[in-house]
Amino acid sequence: MPNVNRKVLPGFSLSLGYTVFYLSVLVLLPIFACFSKAASLSFDEFWSAVWTDRTRAAYVLTFGTAFIAAIVNLFLGLLIAWVLVRYEFPGKRLVDSLIDLPLALPTAVAGLVYASLYVENGWLGQFLVPLGIEAAYTRLAIVLVLTFIGLPFVVRTVQPVLEDLDPEAEEAAASLGATRWQTFRKVILPALFPALITGFALAFARGLGEYGSVVFVSGNMPYRTEIAPVLIVARLEEFAYGEATAIAVVLLVISFSMLVVINLLERWSKRHDA
Repeated sequence: MPNVNRKVLPGFSLSLGYTVFYLSVLVLLPIFACFSKAASLSFDEFWSAVWTDRTRAAYVLTFGTAFIAAIVNLFLGLLIAWVLVRYEFPGKRLVDSLIDLPLALPTAVAGLVYASLYVENGWLGQFLVPLGIEAAYTRLAIVLVLTFIGLPFVVRTVQPVLEDLDPEAEEAAASLGATRWQTFRKVILPALFPALITGFALAFARGLGEYGSVVFVSGNMPYRTEIAPVLIVARLEEFAYGEATAIAVVLLVISFSMLVVINLLERWSKRHDA
């Protein structure tokens, strides 16, 4: 008699072992090393490293610009995904492929391009700077590059959900007299909400750790345009490894806490819809 409890996919123990091993090497071990290095500091040393006027300004700028960029990407990503799914137009495949460009393009190249475009004598800066819009070496520049690198996460998260939406639900709402806005708000948006939350979380997390593009467009001025990753690099260049890891631990804890809150909100939304 055949064994009815036989697993469909063999080798579970071996594959699980490899998964845990690589997860430990690539994720858990570096995190443990970071916490261990920060733990070598006394409480007073740790506090003096992570809670100065300069670090607080870097925290506010890092989380503030990442949050603003993620909010902008939330609306832009939804709009772009909607156009790509619901409409046919010439060059659609090209536009769809360009969405993934920030994922393939080195972030340093993106920073150099943005810096050259928005400086006073740049292609766009020569028109914007006389109007009082300075998009190079300012906080606005940081938001722009973070928006650029975070946009694909929202589009690629929302796009498949839009493609799988049942058109009959929209047709039923229209037959009952609902306007387009009411159909979108009552039928489409609730189905998209978990995907929007996921896309927002991915774009926000991506913006928190961004360094390559920001370092070229922000000017890296302490108290003004210096983000936390740049401050960590500055501490490393000063051979203050304990202080650098202490700041990294603070970023890690805050980022992880915010992601947990966002994931809980996403689960609540799915249960509410169910």
